[in-house]
Amino acid sequence: LSSSAALEGKGQLKFTSGRWSPHHNCTQIATANDTTVRGWDTRSMRQIYCIENAHGQLVRDLDFNPNKQYYLASCGDDCKVKFWDTRNVTEPVKTLEEHSHWVWNVRYNHSHDQLILTGSSDSRVILSNMVSISSEPFGHMVDDDELSDQDDQHQEEKIKEPLQDSVIATYEEHEDSVYAVEWSSADPWLFASLSYDGRLVINRVPRALKYHILL
Repeated sequence: LSSSAALEGKGQLKFTSGRWSPHHNCTQIATANDTTVRGWDTRSMRQIYCIENAHGQLVRDLDFNPNKQYYLASCGDDCKVKFWDTRNVTEPVKTLEEHSHWVWNVRYNHSHDQLILTGSSDSRVILSNMVSISSEPFGHMVDDDELSDQDDQHQEEKIKEPLQDSVIATYEEHEDSVYAVEWSSADPWLFASLSYDGRLVINRVPRALKYHILL
């Protein structure tokens, strides 16, 4: 054991999740206990931020945006997924309320951080497109020199379009609570889900969305 920190509080504190931040030279970690999310500096083991009552009920899972510093996602038994900027934790940046029961898992896509995967006790896996808080809020960047006049006009029209966060797809192959979702580490368009029904289901990001992101 290299270092540790202890929490003080009434009753028995439940730790439900911990997540390393891929930023800041991997010196920060976030933990979830009961309804609170805390950030720690592993060099001093001191608390650097605290989101009290991050969720109305137990916080189940956390995940950091791999491509954008300070952005953290959380989910919990209040059926919500929340996105936080850890520099200002008074209010979430965005909130998703698409599930109808506990949200067990939230995962950012490693390559395209606008893609968010969630799994819930409502037996559903939901794929969301949170483009407005992603590292490329204006879409895939194209060098001006590579654009023809027609492409240039089309690109300008795309930029004028309002940013829209939306649910891309809802997957209902499971018959019981989905307690784990995970992106493939080899293929950014592939993801898996595990359920209490004893099944592992593998799905792909819809082809139309894949090409929209790439092109």
